[in-house]
Amino acid sequence: MRIVLGVSGGVAAYKAVLLLRLLREQGHRVRVVPTASALRFVGAPTWEALSGEPATDQVFEDVEHVPHVALGQGADLVVVAPATADLLARAASGRADDLLTSTLLTARCPVVMAPAMHTEMWEHAATQANVATLRARGVHVIEPASGRLTGADTGPGRLPEPEEIARVALAVAQDSGDAGGVPGVAAPRRDLAGRRVVVSAGGTREPIDPVRFIGNRSSGRQGVELARSARARGAHVTLVAANLAPDVAALVRDAGLEDVVAVETTAQLREAVRAAATSADVVVMAAAVADFRPAHAPGAKIKKVPGRGPEPITLVENPDVLAELAHDRLRADQVVVGFAAETGDADGSVLDHGRAKARRKGADLLVVNAVGEGRGFGVDANDVTVVDGSGELVATAGGTKREVADAVWDVVARVAADRADAGAVPAE
Repeated sequence: MRIVLGVSGGVAAYKAVLLLRLLREQGHRVRVVPTASALRFVGAPTWEALSGEPATDQVFEDVEHVPHVALGQGADLVVVAPATADLLARAASGRADDLLTSTLLTARCPVVMAPAMHTEMWEHAATQANVATLRARGVHVIEPASGRLTGADTGPGRLPEPEEIARVALAVAQDSGDAGGVPGVAAPRRDLAGRRVVVSAGGTREPIDPVRFIGNRSSGRQGVELARSARARGAHVTLVAANLAPDVAALVRDAGLEDVVAVETTAQLREAVRAAATSADVVVMAAAVADFRPAHAPGAKIKKVPGRGPEPITLVENPDVLAELAHDRLRADQVVVGFAAETGDADGSVLDHGRAKARRKGADLLVVNAVGEGRGFGVDANDVTVVDGSGELVATAGGTKREVADAVWDVVARVAADRADAGAVPAE
């Protein structure tokens, strides 16, 4: 694959060197197009030595080959990493004042940009408007990571790691019909092509009054990564999103997931999932659904009365959405997958409780993960065990939540293929 790697002028330009090496080691032809500012961070000799191609920001070099037009026309993929606030602004306004912006104007292939800048610059309304403009034009703008920035600052604006940029960029290229991969970065399979998938994500909230609710710690990241992975593998995805964390909601926008239904309560989630499931090949219930809700939620805020404690809150049981889906089978060959966030206790281990839940729920697969003490909720790492409806071990997976999502789909895709071939679900 012919890749143009654009590099703009930020400290994170050093990571683009590692990204270049990843792409080259896989055999892709990579032409680095730096801005003048980028060359102050990493010089042309480094880019040229690692790429085997010339590296310049000038439109007046090699003029006979018209590089300001030819590079974009001949590329299969353009990746810009880092993309500074200035580069995003110039690209959004259609500037063509150097070789990189000229290339962006002539490219008709997929374009992926990985922003990197200080938090204040990333969150500024001008930058956000520029990102929205680029996305509306079909540019894939990756959400920046949060973490240590230049100096002592921390926050959103950090360039994602080279492996993540490569994975996303090659997935975008593959969605557009190109093939490719890098060592350690699995290019998405197309084993879900043509299938309709429903994924629930996040955590439901049950109102106590208009301002208070019963909820849980789920950010929705694992469910969103499942949706992103399914889309990359060719599925049409409906995401039922319950109260996603802001950074996770940004992942949804970045992934180009368009069929998204926002819900708050378990009742709303149940209605949305069942509506979407009528035409779905696979339903994955990754949301953390509240087991109980207040029996009564007053229309006005409950006031604190000095000297008198609060009135008890009576809880009633919510519908078991996963068990209903498994029992009702809204399509004969539908595959139903559940998630079980568990903690061990005196009565059994995480896996013991997960296996018992699998037998109760009746889903085809149950993904069991331990939560609490920095595990599962609120972090980007996860360890899961996949069991079948009888509680028998099927697979284990660990790593980032995207890696876990890919591993779960490896299992689900096989079950879905077998189910479609058989044409029916096994007897209950």
